[in-house]
Amino acid sequence: QFLLTNFILGREEFSEEVYSIASSRKNVGEIVGRRVAVVNGPNLYDKDMSKSKMRKELKRSMCLSTPGPHAILITFDLEKISPNDMKTPKLVKDKFGENVLNYTMILLVYDGHLRGRALNDKVMRTDWHLRELVEQCNCRYHVFSKNWRNRSGSWELLHKIERMLQTMGGHHYVNRSYKRAEESVRNEERKLRKKRQSETERTCRELEEQFQGDELCWQMDAVNERVGAEIRAEAELQNSWLRTSLAVGLGLGFVAGAAMGMIVCSVEGPAGMVVGGAVGGVMGGASGAAAQLAIEHLDDRVGSHSASFNSAFVNRFYRAHPV
Repeated sequence: QFLLTNFILGREEFSEEVYSIASSRKNVGEIVGRRVAVVNGPNLYDKDMSKSKMRKELKRSMCLSTPGPHAILITFDLEKISPNDMKTPKLVKDKFGENVLNYTMILLVYDGHLRGRALNDKVMRTDWHLRELVEQCNCRYHVFSKNWRNRSGSWELLHKIERMLQTMGGHHYVNRSYKRAEESVRNEERKLRKKRQSETERTCRELEEQFQGDELCWQMDAVNERVGAEIRAEAELQNSWLRTSLAVGLGLGFVAGAAMGMIVCSVEGPAGMVVGGAVGGVMGGASGAAAQLAIEHLDDRVGSHSASFNSAFVNRFYRAHPV
């Protein structure tokens, strides 16, 4: 799961020695030229983390991946599949809902000598553990290298995700918990935007004194995008849904697939659209930079880089004002 996140981001965000992180965090990267944000959650089996802290971080991970995932990628080591792993898709379905496996793909880490048809035969014919595992996810799987720097299969992975989304009408996965999380994040955004209104207006007046014409418009857009990204990042980390009592728990668990590394993924489409996305707009160029800047400003709240995770979520960015 650590290798897969590095593969998606295209950089070594997590070292091989990393085991768990104290708090969920989001990082920005690209896959085949499309911007993505990866949300890393703590190891669910970290014995040093209390149950209440774990529940809060799971809820935070949901807020960071709102309004919902486009693809759930469950990773395994191809050469270490056990009979017990066969239970994972069912557990994911039990925790996320009946339809979640329609958005799920199995990812297998492998660096052996098999290639092409021989590798496919191993997965779908000769190894019954693998075949049963993959069949539970409608035979969707992708094999990637332990050498995360080898991104030759990134286009193929993206293509498989897009094909899976097409079968679901291009819509992301959502349930009641994700709806509550998104509503809470948006409510917090409105409060923060109102709180920062005077600051934003002052900045815009200063820009009007320095620039004119197209340059002024560009500078104003950049400010609005930066502020919007900062507000969204803060709202995802601090909102009423996270502040409510944790005694009841999530109502939606992330236990299944956590040890194997679960990736919930949304990616930017070829023409600036979100693949399967129906809410919000994609941020690219200056907008994406603003999102990264906002995330870096909040690093002290979400943990250090020398950390690990066992579940990760890849999701879209939002403009300050939908277009």
